[in-house]
Amino acid sequence: MMLTAAEVDAVRLSLSIALRSVLFSLPLAVVVAWLLTRRALRGRLLLDAIVHLPLVLPPVVVGYLLLLLFGMRGPIGGWLYQTFGIQMVFTSAGAALATAAMSFPLMVRAIRISLEGVDAGLEDAARTLGAGPWDRFFSVVLPLMLPGILAGAVTAFAAGLGEFGAVITFVSNIPGETRTLPLALYTALQTPGGDAMAARLAIISFSLGLSGLIAAEFIARRVRRMLGR
Repeated sequence: MMLTAAEVDAVRLSLSIALRSVLFSLPLAVVVAWLLTRRALRGRLLLDAIVHLPLVLPPVVVGYLLLLLFGMRGPIGGWLYQTFGIQMVFTSAGAALATAAMSFPLMVRAIRISLEGVDAGLEDAARTLGAGPWDRFFSVVLPLMLPGILAGAVTAFAAGLGEFGAVITFVSNIPGETRTLPLALYTALQTPGGDAMAARLAIISFSLGLSGLIAAEFIARRVRRMLGR
């Protein structure tokens, strides 16, 4: 199956944006999952609801909210541009942000499930041996969370490859900058004679998504076996 230059560009952009979204949100996802599982926070129910809100909101609404916050006149976007010269809207960085916002709940959920399976008694034992909070986290909790972290990261990456609504709303559909696989597929469907391109892009999207889900499960099982869980 020969791909055109535009199709190759869409695949490249999708992989790059999905990877950047995971790298951007993974540390925060670990912290949020730990807070929701290990800390008796006031308002934890509200935090949990906010974290998972992108799963129930239309992606277009998420993109619109990002536009309000990170647009050139938004409180965060305007400050970033005036202070650091960073523009989020209509850029691949903005596409990575929109993708991260949509896939973040999947990552948190996978990490949280893994963390809930960690015996709190192991942390208590480390505490009695003199380990501080950071030592306990990095030497005991984090290694046992690893299956969930890896599975969540790969699942979020696979989901990010298919994100459409939030991306097109926040950063538009710009060739070579924000036109990822889903946007290229949408463009092909709107173009006369673009059926063949749309079919190729759909096959690529299906293959990448399926491969990502299989890889996430394989990695999680492999790491669990290594940890003896």
